[in-house]
Amino acid sequence: MSLAIVHSRARAGVDAPPVAVEVHLSNGLPGLAIVGLPETAVKESKDRVRSALINSHFEFPSRRITINLAPADLPKDGGRFDLPIALGILAASGQIPASSLAGLECIGELALSGELRGVTACLPAAIACHRAGRQFILARANGAEAALYEPCRALVADNLLQVCAHLQGRAPLPSAEAGPPVVCVQEADLRDVRGQPQARRALEVAAAGQHNLLLYGPPGTGKTLLASRLTSLLPPLTADEALDVALIHSVAGAPLNWGQRPFRHPHHTASAPALVGGGSEPKPGEISLAHRGVLFLDELPEFARPVLEVLREPLEHGEVRIARARAQANFPCQFQLVAAMNPCPCGYFGDPRGRCRCTPDQIRRYRGRLSGPLLDRIDMHVPVRPIRPEQLRGDSREESSATVAARVGAARTLAYQRQGKSNQALSAKELERYCPITESQHDFLAQAMDKLGLSIRAWHRVLRVARTLADLEQRDTLGDDHLREALGYRRLDRPLVV
Repeated sequence: MSLAIVHSRARAGVDAPPVAVEVHLSNGLPGLAIVGLPETAVKESKDRVRSALINSHFEFPSRRITINLAPADLPKDGGRFDLPIALGILAASGQIPASSLAGLECIGELALSGELRGVTACLPAAIACHRAGRQFILARANGAEAALYEPCRALVADNLLQVCAHLQGRAPLPSAEAGPPVVCVQEADLRDVRGQPQARRALEVAAAGQHNLLLYGPPGTGKTLLASRLTSLLPPLTADEALDVALIHSVAGAPLNWGQRPFRHPHHTASAPALVGGGSEPKPGEISLAHRGVLFLDELPEFARPVLEVLREPLEHGEVRIARARAQANFPCQFQLVAAMNPCPCGYFGDPRGRCRCTPDQIRRYRGRLSGPLLDRIDMHVPVRPIRPEQLRGDSREESSATVAARVGAARTLAYQRQGKSNQALSAKELERYCPITESQHDFLAQAMDKLGLSIRAWHRVLRVARTLADLEQRDTLGDDHLREALGYRRLDRPLVV
């Protein structure tokens, strides 16, 4: 038979669209042509495949070989099509039975020796292959990743010879096995934070309602320490959430700790594509790598303003769409933003010892690096004050992360039982249903919002935070104290008094 078809998978965001590798052998001058919108790496596969077949003691046909990667309008990149191309040539030339390729999908890059190498975005391909009802063959280097999706029937091989022996029925391939279980050792504990009762309280509220948080205060007051403890207060990932996180890291080729919430901490020199993703073949950025976890932006005003502005829509919608001339991709980014900043360029605005030498104009320009629309999307603005030396003396009696996480878990459970989502995700219409307020509370809130000059978006965010405060106390209705405390988290213009 001079025609063979092998099924494989391409990359398109977190999806893995099917690709049919069609191989046809015909008479004419020997040569190999690849069509179907292949990138450079795919075009170079003809040299890798030729050497791999010869070094694996197969015959490379001295005929005209045409390889079509269908559908033709889908861009194909990387070396993931090496293995299906090699198997298609072997089946079309009769060196392996073409019938053995039925019900099979495969991806993998070939070395010149015939060894199989791993590729990125293996997990989306494994999931799509299972849903298509086919068996999956891939490199052993990708086996542990494919095994994260247990329903998939994934087989692993070290080289092309092993794959061919399996297809000929001589030596079945072993199944993919998950790696050793990851033991989650929680080294970062909230007990390490001395003092800071207001900031600790805000961190608990942010964890319970999945609210965005801005910490501002002088250098060395523990803003980074507090932010790094947030993941220790969050509930463990469910199986579906862990799979979502693994998908993003698989596409990005980033290391993954299965079952742990991501904590991403990009440097303030990061570009806009580094945060939201990009490239000619779109890849996820930091906000998508922080999906289901925490994105921490330290020294927030030091980020370029255009970089910060790209966060506005992802914060609202929980998804980012990257459009390029050749490809488009959607990446989820339901992250919790925690930012930290100094109150002024020198960092000591409001210090009673007079260490701040910044002029009002310098402070205005410094804070002007942050746009109002971005600050409006951050639910809580919390001052972090310096601690006194006597607070460092003796054993710490602060609550541990486990103690606070228990209250956070109870509040989240109450919210999900009531509305099926976190408080931060409530829409304006859902706020009317789940956060009803009395006439007097409405008038108080309206007066406060008018005095502080806050927007309707801020009104909704105050109600969401108040709803979380009530959930932490296991109360069904919002109290006046909840509204007052929630409003207290909306002011960034207060000087820090030691």
